Amino acid sequence: DTDVFSDMGLIGERYRPQLAFLPIGGHYTMDPRGAAIAAQYLGVSDVVPMHYGTFPILTGTPAQLRDALAARGVGHVKVHELQPGQTFR
Repeated sequence: DTDVFSDMGLIGERYRPQLAFLPIGGHYTMDPRGAAIAAQYLGVSDVVPMHYGTFPILTGTPAQLRDALAARGVGHVKVHELQPGQTFR
């Protein structure tokens, strides 16, 4: 759980992650716009959004993340919207 920070660019450069689990709730952590910036800094091809929709104050949505990624020019990043208990491969 974090907000976006510029050293995510160093993480992306050094470790070249392909997947990031990014919070998008927007109150205690980053919002969809911040998550899009983080995805761009990290250079990932896939994002699993997390920490959203469980409380009314966590208003970010996967759709907003897709829009924010497109607005940053990284709309090719795939958003995997998992349901509770669902696994990712």
